Amino acid sequence: MIPQIHKQGSNTLGLLNYLYGKGTHEVHVDPHLVASFDHMAPDPGRDPGATKRDLQHLLDQPLHLLDPDRRPEKHVWHCSVRAAPDDPVLTDEQWGDIARRIVAATGIDPGDGAGCRWAAVRHADDHIHIIATLVREDGRRPDHHRSGKRAQAEARLIETDYDLHRVNPGDGTAAKRPTSAERHKAERHGHTTTPREQLRETVRRAVAGATSEAEFFGRLSASGLVVRQRLAPSGDLLGYKVALPDDVNKDGQPVFYPGSKLAPDLSLPRIRERWSAEETPALGSDTSTHQVSGPAAARRRASTAAWQSVLVIDHGTDTQAAAHIAATGEVLDALATTSAEHTRRELREAARMFERATRSHIRAERKHNHALRQAARDLIYSGPALGHGEDGATTAMLIDMLFFLVTATAHWHAKNSHAQQAAAAYQAGEHLRAAYQAVGPQPMGVLHRRGLRLRRPVLQRQTATLGEVLPGLAEQILAEPAWYALATTLADAEAAGHDPATLLADVARRRELDTADSVSEVLVWRLRRMADLPADAAGLPEHVATRAPSTVRRTLPRPASLAGNTGDQPATNKR
Repeated sequence: MIPQIHKQGSNTLGLLNYLYGKGTHEVHVDPHLVASFDHMAPDPGRDPGATKRDLQHLLDQPLHLLDPDRRPEKHVWHCSVRAAPDDPVLTDEQWGDIARRIVAATGIDPGDGAGCRWAAVRHADDHIHIIATLVREDGRRPDHHRSGKRAQAEARLIETDYDLHRVNPGDGTAAKRPTSAERHKAERHGHTTTPREQLRETVRRAVAGATSEAEFFGRLSASGLVVRQRLAPSGDLLGYKVALPDDVNKDGQPVFYPGSKLAPDLSLPRIRERWSAEETPALGSDTSTHQVSGPAAARRRASTAAWQSVLVIDHGTDTQAAAHIAATGEVLDALATTSAEHTRRELREAARMFERATRSHIRAERKHNHALRQAARDLIYSGPALGHGEDGATTAMLIDMLFFLVTATAHWHAKNSHAQQAAAAYQAGEHLRAAYQAVGPQPMGVLHRRGLRLRRPVLQRQTATLGEVLPGLAEQILAEPAWYALATTLADAEAAGHDPATLLADVARRRELDTADSVSEVLVWRLRRMADLPADAAGLPEHVATRAPSTVRRTLPRPASLAGNTGDQPATNKR
């Protein structure tokens, strides 16, 4: 149940005309009163002898207790309360009780016998509107400070009492929602999203991996937005605002939105925090020699950075975790921008959903997320990826790693009681799951077919390795369709000079596997990334995976961030 406090107004009759009218963008069916301050207010909807002006006079009478120069100009309080689409249809009596609870909780009519005059009008099954005059019966002003938060808190209790859909409580860090006027304008022009939402996504993509003001504003201009910069008399840049070229007001002028009105972290000072952090890169990174290469190589590096971030979120401080989560949003935006068409829609939805998970009251220490921000930058500058071959296969690899990363994010937020952020991360994970289903089957199919052609001694050797390293999961893995893809990967690693048993044990212990829908697929991508094997094995000659193992056994260097990490990791969900 969502209560929304609207802007205070000065025209009681005007609002009543709307509430009892046909509606400008929705048909108001049978508008009528369900509750009022005295239980006896006239109802212009169902009482032929009552008029809207009668109700207006009754509500505004307390204004006359004040001298004309002391009457508040903005005296009309307006709150709408809407049920969720899957909630049952409530009766008038139930909506009346809800209205009384909302006005009491917000301080409009606290129950002391001298509250404000109010009325609740219902003109649809799923919501009511409450109108009140902001002068009490005793002539004082009501204490309705923070009435929005108070209404939300009461709504959570109402949901429990009426067994309605539970809305996750917010913490004030969400981006501002479009106003009803913005939504209606978008509908009139045939758009499914409002200009505010379109601008937020475009600015977010422009920020992904950017390292300077020039680069950021260059990307904004290249995206087709109208950009205005706010300068101080000294010439210093203070802020910016953006507009869509076709979104104009009644005078034909672009409708601008400052970055801070798009999202709290899109103001210029907050964006600059990301750039200033680049001056102190994470230990072990080398930006001076870092070269951007093709899409496949960029996706491999991003997969490695994503895996390191999973471990930071699991074991690092909260400020470090918040930094990695914020940068994860940039990687998702960059991946959605550069991926092939058949995955782009789901990846964009994943990035859009995850945007809510990137902000909380825990302030991010940006210096800790350099590797992920560099990964986002590499994805952007490596260019669009093909939907097949090594590009497509490394896209599947990266989506696999990002799934673990956003799931770890969801667990971290849940642990810190960030309900909205946790829900957003889980939703992003579902879109990543769908994106993987669009890109993963092709490279997995190649590995599966090669696995079916493995020589019997090779297949038996990999089966024995599996039983030795993962005895508790071996039976499950052998029954999975992707087992042959895993066997091929173990054989490829062996042919490349790795010890399959050591490698498999290493990747298996870094995070638990019991909850994975397909343990084989999870292990395939971990092994191919860590052993630096081609993600797309279609071009490998048949003998590569079937020749006798090399006498040389290579061991992979253990990243510094994994030192001491020898135990199983917290549980996560997987496809």
